[in-house]
Amino acid sequence: MKNRNENDQKNRRSLEDRSRNRYKKRRKKRILNKFLCILLLAVAALCVAGIVYMSRILVQKTNAPSGPSVEGAETAEHEEASESMQDTEGTAAGGTETADTTADTSAEEQADPAASEAEQEQVPDSQSSTAMAGDMIFHGGFQAEANADTVIPPETDVLSTNSVLVDLSTDTILAAKDAESRIYPASMTKILTVLVAAEHVSNPDDTFTMTSDITGYCLTNGCSAAGFVGGETIPVRDLFYGTILPSGGEAAVGLATYVAGSQEAFVELMNQKLEELGLSDTAHFTNCVGLFDENHYCTALDMAMILKAAVENDFCREVLSAHVYTTTLTEQNPEGIILSNWFLRRIEDKDCGGEVLCAKTGFVAQSGDCAASYEVSASGKPYICVTVNTYSSWRCIYDHVAMYQLYAK
Repeated sequence: MKNRNENDQKNRRSLEDRSRNRYKKRRKKRILNKFLCILLLAVAALCVAGIVYMSRILVQKTNAPSGPSVEGAETAEHEEASESMQDTEGTAAGGTETADTTADTSAEEQADPAASEAEQEQVPDSQSSTAMAGDMIFHGGFQAEANADTVIPPETDVLSTNSVLVDLSTDTILAAKDAESRIYPASMTKILTVLVAAEHVSNPDDTFTMTSDITGYCLTNGCSAAGFVGGETIPVRDLFYGTILPSGGEAAVGLATYVAGSQEAFVELMNQKLEELGLSDTAHFTNCVGLFDENHYCTALDMAMILKAAVENDFCREVLSAHVYTTTLTEQNPEGIILSNWFLRRIEDKDCGGEVLCAKTGFVAQSGDCAASYEVSASGKPYICVTVNTYSSWRCIYDHVAMYQLYAK
């Protein structure tokens, strides 16, 4: 009897052990299945994200205008940009003249250029009626005015402390808040940097060798960087895109050094351009990067006019409208550098009542997040918006969206 009980106990223990083993195996299997499911979901999510990203890139290329490419990464597009740059060479001294002025010259004017020049001298600059930016017609001049219909944007919608929206077809200020108060423009400065450079560069496919002094200057001053390194030889074209898309400090100083031999000499050209635009009473720059300096200032309205001048320049407009650009392959960057204008990429799916075509952001502690952008509304009217001093880059985008939604028609 005793042996029988012992056998029964052994059998029960054996059954319990087998049951526990089966439970452990099932548990391990369930854990493994969960892990595999999570892994498959992660892979699927990455695939979907990749497909969505590639689709957006294809849509951008498909919807790109027939003029200069906004992607700007391949040889054919570089050739188009070179042609647009050559078109702007004749305007380097005057700055406000348009590329198609020569094409519009009548046969009588060609036959008697002296008479044509006399007629032009009779028209004051303030009454210059129109200017061209691609297919868009702007009101001439670089002074925008408020009128009885100009409003202050509501603080609930536009949080930036300084803001302005200008209708470029009439140079009318539609909405403004402290638009003529002094601000520190931060990296919006680089709009003027590329404008002045574009008016002095005859061959954007020429090369420039980046120096350790330039990269060191930008590193010491905490500038954002495009990714060029000392000793790297790159096309000047890449310096333009590196200055705007990632707001590269070394690209901006490299561009200034290529054009004028030094940043200090280039800044003199920048201030000459401000005087030419009629902005020197309220604007003065001390560097081409946007570093804070009490003597480096302008107003939100000044920056709107600077962006207007840049948009009128074909090559600048191409650079300012690029969403993505890949730099030339070099020994130091054998795969090139992928540059992105995140303001344009983030605002492109927002309802602005039109299409935001060009933009440049900025930030210094004294100005908060700021940006200048150019939009063509659904009705085909051109607008420029500038906002200064809000708490984040995303809030800056939403302020531009609100300004366009409220006032651009």
